[in-house]
Amino acid sequence: MWKLLEIRGIDQGRGRVVAVANQKGGVGKTTTSVNLAAGLALRGHSVLVVDVDPQSNATTGLGVDHRRIEQSTYDLIVDRTPLTEIIMPTAIKGLDLAPGSPDLAGAEVELVAASERESRLASALMGTSDGYDVIFLDCPPSLGLLTVNALVAAQDLLVPVQCEYYALEGLGQLLDTTDRVHSGLNPHLRIGGVLLTMYDGRTKLSSQVADEIKNHFGEFVFDTVVPRSVRLSEAPSFGEPVVTLDPSARGALSYRLLAAEFETRFGLATHVPEPPPRTGSPPLEPSARAVQGPGGRGFGVKVAEPPGLESSWPPPDPWRTA
Repeated sequence: MWKLLEIRGIDQGRGRVVAVANQKGGVGKTTTSVNLAAGLALRGHSVLVVDVDPQSNATTGLGVDHRRIEQSTYDLIVDRTPLTEIIMPTAIKGLDLAPGSPDLAGAEVELVAASERESRLASALMGTSDGYDVIFLDCPPSLGLLTVNALVAAQDLLVPVQCEYYALEGLGQLLDTTDRVHSGLNPHLRIGGVLLTMYDGRTKLSSQVADEIKNHFGEFVFDTVVPRSVRLSEAPSFGEPVVTLDPSARGALSYRLLAAEFETRFGLATHVPEPPPRTGSPPLEPSARAVQGPGGRGFGVKVAEPPGLESSWPPPDPWRTA
């Protein structure tokens, strides 16, 4: 079960394919795929999100209505439609999407008798990964053929783990499946990281689960921990990641930190481009320059520092007597 934990280090370079997987639902797979991808794109990287989940939440989370698309990853996997015909841009510069659709629910049945059924996705991505710094495969909450396809296509496995007891129970089964894929189908697969999600510092349980995961996985656990955040839950209803919807929210800050940590761990070049000034208005001073984004709520501007700020901070001690 723990064979993959013996594989140390990460092959660095362009075109990393990362499967975000955990057969338990509601642990933050799609939230992580969307926001980590957006965070890396905002740091100047070219990123692709491939939605392999029949629920298509990564697709709607990036502002695309799966009911209106003509082709999806279903066509990619079942009908071998070229990936270039499916990829579409998102509102975030540098971030592309291969949308999913509910048709994927029938893909596992249709692939049962198909040739090379476990490597359809790997074949579809072949030759395309070099065009992106990172490709994220958002997997369904199961260990069926769609997840196996993602594990065969990936070089790294990123496992979001909810800081609750039930989330620990499925890790053994996930690693056992990953071991089998590594041994028989994809010897290049390795654990790229374990991410603690939905952490609630007010409860002892979250701390206990986090400690147990760190004891088992050691250096594979990301230093960044994603807290429970209402804003993270609200963001999909606006059709954009929380890192652009509300950059000051706790969840947004954690995924921005995760993007920087991911960048370091995977050896990606660090280049954060300075946002250009808004068009249609005179250029602003650096201290008051607008922060560019895809236009979502909460993506505000930096204004000039008000006069006398330093002299008024820290505020007077209200408990000090005259």
